[in-house]
Amino acid sequence: MFEMLHDWFLGLGAQYGVNPLIFGSIYVGAIPFFTVSLAWLIRNLRQQRPILVPALSTAFFFVSAYLYLLIAGQNIPLWVYGVVGAMIAGGVYVTIQKIRQELADPAP
Repeated sequence: MFEMLHDWFLGLGAQYGVNPLIFGSIYVGAIPFFTVSLAWLIRNLRQQRPILVPALSTAFFFVSAYLYLLIAGQNIPLWVYGVVGAMIAGGVYVTIQKIRQELADPAP
């Protein structure tokens, strides 16, 4: 069963021109940069400093793996764009909730 899923997963990369290992590496590798950018954004919000650069940084690291998929991918089915859009929308919602929660808590 694992072998079948493994072959299917890697086969998707060949079919759509995307290396799943690169996608996964970008996805996992961006997590610390996203976290640092989010902390930077929250700090700037608390200190009432400009948030454009930290917000752009946070957004970039949040979507970096999907950018790879959309740029490098070929013949990607339309439903994949819908799934990516839904994942991004859900992530934006969760991130905004996290920012609101952090701003509501007193600064350490």
